[in-house]
Amino acid sequence: MKTQMEYAREGIITKKMQQAADDACIPAALLRDKIALGTAIICHNNRHINGTPLAVGEGIKTRVNANIGTSKDDTSIDNELEKARVAVAAGADALMDLSTGGPIDEIRAAIIKQTNICIGSVPLYQAACDTVVKKGKAIVDMTVDEIFDGVKKHLDDGVDFITVHCGVTRKALEIMDQEGRLMEVVSRGGSFTCAWMEHNNAENPLYEYFDRLLELIKPYDATLSLGDGFRPGAITDATDRAQIYELTTLGELTQRAWAQGIQVMIEGPGHVPLDQIKTNMQLQKRLCHGAPFYVLGPLVTDIAPGYDHITSAIGGAIAASSGADFLCYVTPSEHLCLPNAQDVHDGVMATRIAAHAADIVKKIPGAAERDFAISKARKELDWEKQYELAIDPALARKRRGATEGTTDKHGACTMCGELCAYKVMNERKKSA
Repeated sequence: MKTQMEYAREGIITKKMQQAADDACIPAALLRDKIALGTAIICHNNRHINGTPLAVGEGIKTRVNANIGTSKDDTSIDNELEKARVAVAAGADALMDLSTGGPIDEIRAAIIKQTNICIGSVPLYQAACDTVVKKGKAIVDMTVDEIFDGVKKHLDDGVDFITVHCGVTRKALEIMDQEGRLMEVVSRGGSFTCAWMEHNNAENPLYEYFDRLLELIKPYDATLSLGDGFRPGAITDATDRAQIYELTTLGELTQRAWAQGIQVMIEGPGHVPLDQIKTNMQLQKRLCHGAPFYVLGPLVTDIAPGYDHITSAIGGAIAASSGADFLCYVTPSEHLCLPNAQDVHDGVMATRIAAHAADIVKKIPGAAERDFAISKARKELDWEKQYELAIDPALARKRRGATEGTTDKHGACTMCGELCAYKVMNERKKSA
């Protein structure tokens, strides 16, 4: 069976392409051409029966992902399913299950079964947990086959995109050590891989046996999300040699995957100061040949625990307006604890605001038009229309509802009441 990239190269518009294009509000032929070039992808595993194909990439509205998943300290399936429902209701385009505690196979299966949006995962977490919990070994004692078994298990379950840290190589680790880093490796998958390489005095299996990985993923037509194991975890580490060396490696691996008809996106930083974000986006697009860029944040300062959904949204808006295609949310719990359902909601909303702000700059059809419509409704004091167009209608209605009756007879809000500028200017027109 051919992959979507192979069909696209033959000029064929598949049912998946049509469905994904309709959802993205772009012509199917345009999406097909971008898939053929590798500048856009359709995230959908052939085994994800209830899943909806998601288009990501150049010329498509900026997508938003929400990370959920258990830890050893909180293993509740019900909690994660509630977070999944909240994320979907808040408008997330995708979910990543990053579970590392409890019955992680059952959790992943439940999330896939009970949602129909795009699902991602990091199979190395599964391999590590199975090694430690089920087999009583250390993470560094994982075998190559056990690592690949973890990948296959996730693909069999229908995961649409898998994060694999193929660019974490012995050379990249050596460069990081030579240059010196404050936070070293903050990626869990990246840290597992670094520890494994050092302990076994061997190369990263996902890099050394990359062709095996491609052969494994191709029948599922899932997306290969090439993870950034050396993403900066502090702004002082941003755009250093280790990060850029890994990015260069990911660019090489992208071409190898494309040669096999496999769709790819690249994952990016991380903690990045404002003045380096645009440069990071340009480097990725250049070094990785225009492949879609999936960015965590970026967070623009390190001093805001409890508010990192805001630091992330600031960076995300700049990143997406500079070329990033997919934003991974950050919640208020980042750096502090496992997020709860309210954190998930707040993280998705903050990231959706960043994505929309960028889409205005990218001139994505419908983005600026929505802003014009809500501004028109404000001028006309049309509250119902404002709720309808708001990114979070329930919150907008709730906030205003708390003061209804106070100045409702004026049609304005409690900020200005009869002194409302809209009312003054509207009355001026009536008088004229």
